[in-house]
Amino acid sequence: MARIASIRTESPADYEPIRHVNVEAFSDHPYSRQTEHLIVETLREDDALEISLVAEVDGQVVGHIAFSAAHMGDTEEGWFLLGPIGVLPAFQGAGIGSALVEAGLEELRSRGAEGCVLVGDPAFYQRFGFTHPEGVTCEGVPDENVLCLALRGPFLPVRCGTTRRS
Repeated sequence: MARIASIRTESPADYEPIRHVNVEAFSDHPYSRQTEHLIVETLREDDALEISLVAEVDGQVVGHIAFSAAHMGDTEEGWFLLGPIGVLPAFQGAGIGSALVEAGLEELRSRGAEGCVLVGDPAFYQRFGFTHPEGVTCEGVPDENVLCLALRGPFLPVRCGTTRRS
């Protein structure tokens, strides 16, 4: 099992390794369009990448997670979208993805975030407390794959989306 030397905030020196992680992590993923690296780069260019963490093993970036601002219904403050998250294939199954999720959620809690939403596999994200609340939808996504974690307060039936900073 791989040992995580550290999880830390990305630096400009990490941009190319992050790209590599996302290209490799999603190269054979059945539900991916293999554009996750472009999503991260666009969020960064648009100054919409709120939290971007890397996992290192022996000084090598082997995992990455991104969080951007999101809105839930009429609320545009305090909600975050998790994704993408990627781990190099040789390091998958070693707990690195889970460690990145936990570190990211801890950062959200420290910021007083209302909650987090994502599109993903319920079997993976339920261990962190994510559920699919009744009435929460995201256009073009099967309802069971729209998952939320309230960090403060209750859910209301809403449509989720992303926001950009001006």
